[in-house]
Amino acid sequence: MVTINKSGNKAYYEQLVLGIKEDILQGILQPGDRIPSVREMAKQLLMNPNTVSKAYKVLEAEQVLVTVKGKGTFVRDSGTLPRNEMRIQQLREQFDDLVVEARHLQVTSQEIIDWVQASEEKLGGHGE
Repeated sequence: MVTINKSGNKAYYEQLVLGIKEDILQGILQPGDRIPSVREMAKQLLMNPNTVSKAYKVLEAEQVLVTVKGKGTFVRDSGTLPRNEMRIQQLREQFDDLVVEARHLQVTSQEIIDWVQASEEKLGGHGE
C-alpha cells in the first residue's frame, strides 16, 4: 500500500500518484477496485485532504482512476485505453533529462540500464 516519505524531496501528491500507480502495476490494486475516499485516504496517510484531492485529480486526468458520483473512486481498466502518446513524449523528455544528469555525474550507461532493470523487477517484471 502507498506510503508517503514526509522527509523526501518529492511533493506529497506526487508520491501518492506514483504510489497508486505502483500498487496497480504490482497487482495490489486491480481494475474496478474502489480506492478510499479523499477523506479516508487523508486520514490513513496523515495528509491534508486537499493534497489527496490533487493527486486523485491528476490520476483522473491521466485516466488511471475514475470517479462515479455517489459511488466512489475506482481503478480504471487501462487495457481498454489507447496509449497516451502526448504523456509518453513528456515522459521521454523527462527521461532524457535524467540521463543527462546521470551522465554528468559520471553514472555509466550500464548503471542506468541496471537501475531500469531493478525498477522493473521491483514492479514484478512488467517490462518488455
